[in-house]
Amino acid sequence: MKKRTDNFDKFANQKKGSAIKEAFRQEKKKIKAEARAAGEEMRKKKIEKMRGVEEKATSFKPQASSKKSSNKYSKKESKPEVQPTDIPLKNTGTDEQMPLNKFIAHAGVCGRREAADLVKEGKVTVNGDKIFEPGYKVSSKDKVIVKGKQVFLQRNAVYILLNKPKDYITTANDPQGRKTVLDLIKGATPERVYPVGRLDRNTTGVLILTNDGELAQKLTHPSFEVKKIYEVTLDKPVIKKDLEAIMTGITLEDGFVQADAVAYADDKNKHIVGIEIHSGRNRIVRRIFEHLGYDVKGLDRVMFANLTKKNVDRGKWRFLNEKEVRLLKFMNKSFVRKAGRS
Repeated sequence: MKKRTDNFDKFANQKKGSAIKEAFRQEKKKIKAEARAAGEEMRKKKIEKMRGVEEKATSFKPQASSKKSSNKYSKKESKPEVQPTDIPLKNTGTDEQMPLNKFIAHAGVCGRREAADLVKEGKVTVNGDKIFEPGYKVSSKDKVIVKGKQVFLQRNAVYILLNKPKDYITTANDPQGRKTVLDLIKGATPERVYPVGRLDRNTTGVLILTNDGELAQKLTHPSFEVKKIYEVTLDKPVIKKDLEAIMTGITLEDGFVQADAVAYADDKNKHIVGIEIHSGRNRIVRRIFEHLGYDVKGLDRVMFANLTKKNVDRGKWRFLNEKEVRLLKFMNKSFVRKAGRS
């Protein structure tokens, strides 16, 4: 009997699977924290060493036998050991620290998620050191280089609404030399802006371009579920059964998707359908209709985050007004999917 009790106690005192996993996570977290601290200490020492060399160079005054030779020598030796290219050309006037990926986004390079990927891929250096942690803290005083080019925090935030035409790709530049949406707003602003989200080459309609990385992050992140409305032109009339399937939800190769609303744009022409959806997955609207056996002849985004192309002709653009920017920044409930909706 005693042997059975001992065996039971031994079994009962064993760590459960969840406890083992948690212990492993904590150990992994500890190792990562130690590595981060070690890296931080090395960078700190390097910066202090560099500063020490500069102070020594600027404060060193050798003894001289004459006034003339002293002035000549001091002038030569007092130059700091920092090249002109190391001095930032722009300064936002703030020394506030922020995560590295946020800094890159606010510099107008790309969105925060894309910036995090650049950091993890080893394409970013800070003060000469390659950084792999998107959350690494930096300020405007730091020298941040992305893919070989130094970047700076933007002074002025710019917000542009473009009514995108066909045959333009939604990217900052294209190695193949194709036309990009930036060609359409050339000369609009001296600031470097980039498109928020993507529209296919043959998809038309509302597109936002900005250098506000934080806003771009909100508008594209799945957790905010920003409203988008498309007008879809199909090769044949859409049957009611398929509209019901889209509302109920269908399973594509990359998972389940469900529209927030779908209806005929005109009861007399069932080739054209309006669909409201919050998913930002690649080519999601086209793939929904292709899955049901339709060929998409035209796709036009008529609304994005409550912004429409009203009074903006195809291929033209305008700046957003203060009210529109304010509503975007505070994620107005009118264009964000209601919480708790399945």
